[in-house]
Amino acid sequence: MDSFGIKTQIYFGSGALSRLKEIPYRKVLIITDPFVVQSKMIDLITKPLSESGITYEVFYDVVPDAPLDKISNGVKKFLEYKPEAIVAVGGGSAIDSSKAIRVFALKIDPYGEVGLIAIPTTSGTGSEVTSFAVVNDTTAKVKYPLVSERLTAEEAILDAELVKSVPPAITADTGMDVFTHALEAYVSTAHNEFSSALAEKAIEICGVFLLRAYLDGSDMHARQKMHVASCLAGLAFNSASLGITHSMAHQLGALFHIPHGRANAMLLPHIVEFNANINKHSRSQKEYLPSVKRYANIAHILGLSNYNEVMSVRSLVNWIQFMQKEMNIPLTIQEIGTITPDAYFAAVDKMAEAALADACTPTNPRVPTKEDIIKIYTKLWSF
Repeated sequence: MDSFGIKTQIYFGSGALSRLKEIPYRKVLIITDPFVVQSKMIDLITKPLSESGITYEVFYDVVPDAPLDKISNGVKKFLEYKPEAIVAVGGGSAIDSSKAIRVFALKIDPYGEVGLIAIPTTSGTGSEVTSFAVVNDTTAKVKYPLVSERLTAEEAILDAELVKSVPPAITADTGMDVFTHALEAYVSTAHNEFSSALAEKAIEICGVFLLRAYLDGSDMHARQKMHVASCLAGLAFNSASLGITHSMAHQLGALFHIPHGRANAMLLPHIVEFNANINKHSRSQKEYLPSVKRYANIAHILGLSNYNEVMSVRSLVNWIQFMQKEMNIPLTIQEIGTITPDAYFAAVDKMAEAALADACTPTNPRVPTKEDIIKIYTKLWSF
């Protein structure tokens, strides 16, 4: 028996931040990053809280990739202040940090139920509606995905006002993260009718609005659409999980600090080819892997359909690489220019081991070997 549920109440559209005036908490801890504070974006959060007489303190010692030492600092702040709720404001790192801080702090002192309200400032991770969080052990250089219902936020507020100033490069990285979430959830071995419907809509929105948002950050219609697509994709993979694009991207982020969405985008064409097992002998195959049909469905949604499924999958791979080129996302590790071949290839074996052990790997549509993972990492270096 399967089940599907959405724990998080979602507020979206113009003026969604006004929900903060109505929240059922009187003492909140805002967890965010230094940019949100320095840019005065925090005022969009604190003003409605103040107008409703809600007391708050701000913890903004959050940095990218949610390192364990910063989470530890957040736990100390949480236990000193003892809020009724956390308001998490930021990208995936701020929201993931907030999830981990709440869970760890309440294990130390379970003084009561503490709510979590997630307010994303990027359109990418979908973390505001998922039971996942990724934390980073900077000493061991390993990223750990956490999975628990207790990580899920009670509320999410999606207001495009918070993403209109996101620069083009981050719009590109986070937008391709949305697309990867949706595509991996769609072909996951745990996919279902509900996750598939959510993934299809997220992909349709990406096909129409991602490039628009990248080319014109002031296009608020495109911004709001991508903000919703991020949430839809989050709901999809929260139900169906992900695959080895994420497993492998986690290692690239932990060891070489490649932004997560960018690492996903760079890996994705290679993973689609691997999962579909499309190669020069494909036309002589009597039958194809189940993922071929599902990838072909996605090609159809993007308007890429060809006269057979193999060509549709190839078109999907070409479309992903087209989007990378249009949005100046490197296609290879070599293009990044800051990673030496010696450092990269010395890490490949360790990255392959960690990717196989990653929590996202079991639902990949094709079971990879360590040699398969190494081959993909090797292809990613250069053409």
